Amino acid sequence: MSKGGDKRPIVIRRKKVVHAHHGGAWKIALADFMTALMALFLVMWILSVSSDETRRGVAEYFSTPLITAMTGDRGGSTRVIPGGGPDPAHSDGERARVDLSLQPRPSLQERRFFSDLQERIERAIELDPELRQLRNQMRFDLTREGLRIQLLDTEQRPMFQLGSDQVAPYMRNLLRTIAPLLNELPNDLSISGHTDSVPYAGGYRGYSNWELSSDRANASRRELVVGGLDPGQLLRVSGFADRVLLPDTAPSDPINRRIELLVLLPEIAETIRDPGILGADVLLPEGDSPEEALLPDMPQADVAE
Repeated sequence: MSKGGDKRPIVIRRKKVVHAHHGGAWKIALADFMTALMALFLVMWILSVSSDETRRGVAEYFSTPLITAMTGDRGGSTRVIPGGGPDPAHSDGERARVDLSLQPRPSLQERRFFSDLQERIERAIELDPELRQLRNQMRFDLTREGLRIQLLDTEQRPMFQLGSDQVAPYMRNLLRTIAPLLNELPNDLSISGHTDSVPYAGGYRGYSNWELSSDRANASRRELVVGGLDPGQLLRVSGFADRVLLPDTAPSDPINRRIELLVLLPEIAETIRDPGILGADVLLPEGDSPEEALLPDMPQADVAE
């Protein structure tokens, strides 16, 4: 055994930990996260309190390509993603999308004008105790042709005398109240009459639903003009009988007896005024008049007669 003085010393090594300064980078990341979260909740809150019209405008804004929004050219596709056929990059699919985009749609400004018109009509009806009862018989729709105002019939409160074009007093009051409000927009107006499928005793050979729907549309026109509507705004008055039914309704449902007032988009009004001609002109044989071209082949003597 070794002597006590020969013992080796015990060395204890302690590792010194040096804490480096981290610079607070986590605070910046947290601040960015909280800012993004606050922006998300703010957008969600704005959308929740916005009207359907505003939400559609926002959706239309984000679905429009940047180049289209800057130049105003809507000749191409209105979506950011091109195409539309089986292959999104295929030119045939893009041409199909272009053809669909040529159909007129109400612009954001036109939507706002139509919405303001609807609100003014609803306020005017709300102020009249008699007209207030007719609010449930009115429908407002934005279509590809413009703002459609439908005045619907019911068994309890018909707008015309049964089987005639005699306007009920409250229907007359309603039309005359609406008339000056329609003058506030420069758009042309179309009026159409509709009936249910209950036929007349004489069928379609005598006075029928065709005549009744046309007469009721014309009677509505007269009441609007008496109420102050500018006659120059009237572009079309027509009757559809029972051929255009409301969705999910029976042909004999009284709700199909209705008058439709359509505040037309300028493009639709122009198409009605000038429908144009599709395709090439019909070429007649040389020397033939249009009347002769429509007659079948027959001896010249028969044609002269």
